Amino acid sequence: MTLHTLAALRTHAVRAAILAAFPVSPLLPLAAWAQIGDSTIEPAPQEDRHVAGKAGAARTLERVTVTGGRPSTLPVEIPTTTEGIIGAQIERSINASDASDALKYLPSLVVRKRNIGDYDHAVLATRASGTGNSARSLVYADGILLSNLLGNGAEFTPRWGLVSPEEIERVDVLYGPFSAAYSGNSAGAIVDYVTRMPNRLEAHVKLQGFTQKYKLYATDERYSGHQGSASIGSRSGGFSWWLNLNRLDNDGQPLVIARQSLPAGTGSAGVPVTGAIPGLDHFGKPVVNLGSTAQTHTQQDHAKFKLAYDLSPTLRASYTLGYWRNDAERTVDSYLRDASGTTVYSGTVNIDGRDYTLPNNFFTPSRGRFEHLAHGLSLKSNTRGTWDWEATASLYDYRKDEVRSPGTAVAPPASFAGGTGRIVDQSGTGWTTLAAKGIWRPDGPAGAHIAEFGAQRDAFKLRRLESNTPDWIAGGATAATAAFQGDTWLTSLWAQDAWRFAPAWRAVLGGRLERWQADNGRRTVAALTTPYVERDETYFSPKAAVSFQASEDWALKASIGRAVRMPTVNELYQGGINTTTGLPTLNDPNLEPEKSHTTELTAERDLGNGSLRSTLFFERTQDALYTQPTVGGNSVQNIDRVRTAGLELALQATDAGLRGLDVSSSLTYADSKITRNADNPASVGKRQPRVPEWRASLLVSYTLDDHWSGSLGARYSGTQYGQLDNSDTNGFAYQGFSRYFVVDLRLQYRLDRQWRASFGIDNLNNEKYWAFHPYPQRTVIAELRFDL
Repeated sequence: MTLHTLAALRTHAVRAAILAAFPVSPLLPLAAWAQIGDSTIEPAPQEDRHVAGKAGAARTLERVTVTGGRPSTLPVEIPTTTEGIIGAQIERSINASDASDALKYLPSLVVRKRNIGDYDHAVLATRASGTGNSARSLVYADGILLSNLLGNGAEFTPRWGLVSPEEIERVDVLYGPFSAAYSGNSAGAIVDYVTRMPNRLEAHVKLQGFTQKYKLYATDERYSGHQGSASIGSRSGGFSWWLNLNRLDNDGQPLVIARQSLPAGTGSAGVPVTGAIPGLDHFGKPVVNLGSTAQTHTQQDHAKFKLAYDLSPTLRASYTLGYWRNDAERTVDSYLRDASGTTVYSGTVNIDGRDYTLPNNFFTPSRGRFEHLAHGLSLKSNTRGTWDWEATASLYDYRKDEVRSPGTAVAPPASFAGGTGRIVDQSGTGWTTLAAKGIWRPDGPAGAHIAEFGAQRDAFKLRRLESNTPDWIAGGATAATAAFQGDTWLTSLWAQDAWRFAPAWRAVLGGRLERWQADNGRRTVAALTTPYVERDETYFSPKAAVSFQASEDWALKASIGRAVRMPTVNELYQGGINTTTGLPTLNDPNLEPEKSHTTELTAERDLGNGSLRSTLFFERTQDALYTQPTVGGNSVQNIDRVRTAGLELALQATDAGLRGLDVSSSLTYADSKITRNADNPASVGKRQPRVPEWRASLLVSYTLDDHWSGSLGARYSGTQYGQLDNSDTNGFAYQGFSRYFVVDLRLQYRLDRQWRASFGIDNLNNEKYWAFHPYPQRTVIAELRFDL
């Protein structure tokens, strides 16, 4: 198979053969085939887009496998619904400022990205898991774990910054916990990025600028930024290398609304002020909106260096070094003015005959300094014979992770220049992974059996120190006020066998044995240290899938799997004060793991120029981990039972009624409810937080000729709730979760073989919508790219 043949995979004949081979989206086989061989696949030239046979392809139940030498976590046999997208499609059709944007239009996936460069809340939601369940999905890049499994929630964002959009070769998404190769964190989905490696000397430069005119309450500002990326790499014999450098500088919109509830009575105390804006909070109760905080200016640097060496024609060693640095400053803006026009930030104020007391830290700025390092090493054989094997290791290190904020002694605007404050230091936190995998083909690559087996060990370390400082901007740490630490380990053995037991039938049977350990946990508050006992538990998760090629055009599949999602080190050991509510968040070292049983039934039809897939999915989760109200604050607790049932429809088509017109669309319905919760009976019968009933996406792209292409995308999400009892009925307010419909546009002009310019608009219809924080409004993006 030649590179040109692979590049033309989107044509009718090859697509038909792939769809006949395995009941998944047509984009998966494209991604899987792209790994066969060791060379990077370059996109087909525009003039070759519709080349290659229109003759009917043979439809037999062949095995679609992933067997290349590139680092990837994908198993050889894929027992689950899969979607994907290649880098050329991302470049042509999506306004991508970071790696998460590649997932923007894939079925049932939502990344809660609050602004360009969002580094601490852009978590992934899936079919039955909302944006508060970040630990129920896995994200990898070149075999390196990017998911932040130190915790579960909005703060634990995958490390998207370690992958730039222009280095993406492809992205594959596996839905559900049906592969034994992954831990219980795969309950939602597995996202696997593979980045480019060159087969000749090449260089790339990309410049990007973006701006939004943002209006909300009394804020009426323009927020803008820019990004630059440069890559160079080459290959000589068996040695290849790649260097990518990226710089992002952006101002995002304010993320927090400073507000107070309307008092019951009137009063005459306090300084009379103007500028407050009345409204309703997320519970529908009257409030006054007094200003905004967390307007973030972020400057991020990303560097990645990759090496690969073919030790033999069938054995490749690969190494990746990733570096991410971020300087972030979050500022505040008060709407309040006194009679002289002076901005008011604190004290007792009077608004329309009612008194309000604003503490000194009511408007709190902060600054963050972060330096993270990632290492990845893999050794992979690719004989395609009886035996193949792979060994991988990765490390992610919080080399520096420090957030500073002022204390309560000095109020703004004096605190803007310094003064006493607080430092939260998580340096030394991080994780490591080790994995070994074997592949056995007793009857050869086309035989009845392909067995895979492996061993893994993942370790997570939390180190968090909270200290006072005489100068919150530049001072050193003095007395410690709190400290949290702990370690968890997950050691796993797994195996699965793909068995073609009849010409039209195939089964994938597997299991995963996991030993989970937690140790070194301790919590220190007010000089009182509480140690926690060690935990050591073992669990087994069986998996099974069967596929049937019912006819030339129809394929059917059923999958079932158990997932055990272990408590994270943060849920076990870290407490603190919630900066939004002011209430303490209590850890619980005795949490039970989540146990999910998931079933999937899929039917897929080959349309000749694409595919139509329908998938019924069901999930029953026992001991789901959520933060719930408790005496004196909030606590991470186990919810007894959560049930989800739903339907996902996905359509892919090329040349959809018009040469050059491609369509990708999806519609998801999910009925997800809490069915038992002894600790919060009011939540029983209510919808699972942050999982809407309806989601939909549409991406239409059109290639006019060798120079012009364009795309129109749309994303919809229905009503959802943030509270377990669904009491937050007003989604269009701070801390609310609103429905939304957003339209995106992208145009691209290729000047010549080396230069291309792009123009895009995200949120073209300027929807004002919320996911706890306000999302960006209409954002204009311009790009210029050079390829050598």
